[in-house]
Order: sequence, then structure tokens, then C-alpha cells
Amino acid sequence: MKYEAPETLQEALGLLAQDIPGTHILAGGTDLLVQLRSELIEPERIVDIKKVSELREISRNDEGWLVGAAVPAAEVGEHAAFKAEWPGVVEALELIGSTQIQGRATFGGNICNGSPAADSVPALIAASARAVIAGAAGEREIPIEDLITGPGKTALGTGELLVSVKVPAVQPGTGDAYLRFIPRTEMDIAVVGAGVCVELDGDGKISKARLGLGAVAERPLLVREAEAVLVGSKPDEATLDRLDDVARQAARPIDDKRGTKEFRTKVAGVLARRACKIACERAESR
Repeated sequence: MKYEAPETLQEALGLLAQDIPGTHILAGGTDLLVQLRSELIEPERIVDIKKVSELREISRNDEGWLVGAAVPAAEVGEHAAFKAEWPGVVEALELIGSTQIQGRATFGGNICNGSPAADSVPALIAASARAVIAGAAGEREIPIEDLITGPGKTALGTGELLVSVKVPAVQPGTGDAYLRFIPRTEMDIAVVGAGVCVELDGDGKISKARLGLGAVAERPLLVREAEAVLVGSKPDEATLDRLDDVARQAARPIDDKRGTKEFRTKVAGVLARRACKIACERAESR
């Protein structure tokens, strides 16, 4: 096995462009090292991207935030300005494993692992985040909901790398939240996760809304029907009932040792309405 540690983005992309079979990217390593020790994979080459400065930065401009793919989850959570704008995204990141894991697990790694239950993804979907991807052909952007295409699969092409995630600037009257259900009190994989972002107008009605669901399908979902039932309404119980129903209808989960289809479907609705209520409370305070 060959180990490479590029120090620039161009160097990293050059290595990936060689298209050597069995190449794996190492960022935090919280998934890759487990797979190695379990002998689930036998890499021919590991490309360690932690030394690439472009991938380790959190920056803010007029359009919003740019969070590097190799930034550890803990660093995002400790960034006071980002947390103030996007508490729901940070809530999701702070649920990834233990404190020690969060010090290693990266913002991009949680996405690129391709897990339908990745905590960060429903929250980022709700936030209208976009993935910035680079490769030999240049740079491109896609909505974060289009990045994971199936269990362990992403839209990244041969030689491509997730460089960063764009999270838009928060507008007045906007709030977000993320909730999940797990069998244990901590350090478990989501049975269901729900991220909600809303914007309220001056009359307290919802003017914009997005719902992201995790662990209820082969990939994290943007539930587009949620916008239709929320926008133009006040977040009262009748509105939340409609959101609950929409979330349940969007869910298409599997049975496994952590939950049945019926249980996951019901919880999707419960978490969607609870996360929406929290998001609206946060929006009212802005």
C-alpha cells in the first residue's frame, strides 16, 4: 500500500487524476481506518488530504460560508459565528460519534462516506447547501442533496474531490434545526434524522421552507412537498400535522436491527414537526 500526503489542492487532484484502482482518500480517517482494520478494504494507495490548506478553512463572504471538506466537525462546532447562523447544522455535526471522534471526523468525510444515515446531510439539505467539487476538468457545484446517490455511493466522478461545502448567508427571520432518533442516548447511528430550515415573514407566516430526511431511504432526501404545505401558513398544529403527513409519505425505509419500516416512517413525521417547531422559534428570535 502506498501513502501520499499532498500539500496543495492541485497536487492532490494530480494524484487522483492518475486513476489508480484501489485509491482511497484519507481525511479524518474515522471510517477508513475502521474499514482497514476490519479488512473490508485493501487499498492500493491512500491519499491523505489533511495537509491541503484549501480544504482546512472556514471562511465567510457576502454570499455565506465556505467550509473546507477536511475541517474537523469539532472545529465547525467551535466556530462561534457559524454556529450562531446555522445552529441546526452544528447540532447535526455534534451528534457524530464521541468528542474524540468529532476532533477527527471531517465535514466532508461525513458526506462522502455515502451513508443514508449521515447526520450532517439532512441539516445541510435544509440549509440549501451546495457541494464544491474539483477534478481534472475544473470545478463544479451541485446541491448537497444530489451528492449521495446510494449507500456508499456519491456523484463524485473519477479523479474528483469534494473541496468544500457552501452554506448560504442566513436571512432575517430564518431558523434551522436538526433532530434524530437513536436507540441509545449517544454515539449511535441515526434511525431517522430530520433537518428543517424556515424563513418567516413579518406576519409570522412561513415564506420559505426546506425539509431534509436521513435514514429513511437509500440516500438522504430533500422532501420538496414540505415547502408546499408550509409556505404561506403559520406554524400552528394544523400546519405541523400536514408536515408530519408529508414526511411520512416521503419515507421509504428498510427494516433492519435498528428499526422497522413502520417505526421509521412514524418517527420521520414526529421529528419533522418537532424540528420545524424549533426552527420557527429560532426564526422568530432573529
